[in-house]
Amino acid sequence: MNKKVIFTLTAVLVLFFMISSVSAENMLDFFNSDEANQTNTEDNLIIGFNAQFPPFGYKDANGEYTGFDIDLAKEVCKRNNWTLKLQPVIDWTSKKLELDSGEIDCIWSEFTIDGRENDYTWSEPYFKNTPYIIVKSNSNINTLDDLKGKTLEIQAGTSVLDNIKNNETLNGTYKEIVEVGEYNTALMDLDSGVCDGIIVDSGLANYLAIENKDLKLLNKSIANENYGIGFKKGNTELRDQVQKTLDEMFKDGTVDKIAQNYSEYGIPEGVIHP
Repeated sequence: MNKKVIFTLTAVLVLFFMISSVSAENMLDFFNSDEANQTNTEDNLIIGFNAQFPPFGYKDANGEYTGFDIDLAKEVCKRNNWTLKLQPVIDWTSKKLELDSGEIDCIWSEFTIDGRENDYTWSEPYFKNTPYIIVKSNSNINTLDDLKGKTLEIQAGTSVLDNIKNNETLNGTYKEIVEVGEYNTALMDLDSGVCDGIIVDSGLANYLAIENKDLKLLNKSIANENYGIGFKKGNTELRDQVQKTLDEMFKDGTVDKIAQNYSEYGIPEGVIHP
């Protein structure tokens, strides 16, 4: 091997080690720098919600998410300089998994406390829910007594199902209660005759009866429940901050003002004041 080739190889090797040294040094500098140690300073509040549950959470005519719960969350974020991130929960039965995994910060969506007290860290209750049964307007079902032998549907993962099973008035009247993935499916089943009625929360029941003249709700509620905001078990810090802000909104009248936007659906009557 001639001297020229040896010199060239030596130069290449020296250059390689120099680059490697600089790269390693830069890598160490990066991991040790203040920038690398900083966490994301953007404050987000990611709420999981049922996007098919008007008037609490749904898409308006412009394709934007709106509703009583979402309006409350927007105001809470505004007062805390947070950015609100809306995360529709596609499968309502998986909501706790999404919360525990950190995909969402809380479940804020006509979420019933009753029966779940030990599963989440809860806000104070802010809305009283009285579920009803929706049937077709031309149905001969007018009272709970008329449900004998009838098939009802309910969204899977809904807590009111346990209350119904313990309701002596209803037990033995209906034929069966079938759980479905979403209320849109239940509405199609009701329209086609697959089921005879749908069990829905009071806000949605009023919304459906007003917006769809082919539907009516039976005039007696079947349970009493309380809505709250569910946080991951043990996350008291975030819960406390949200609760503090909500308390301020109750005190200055903001919650009642927001509720009035949905007065035709009975939302103001269901608000629970501290």
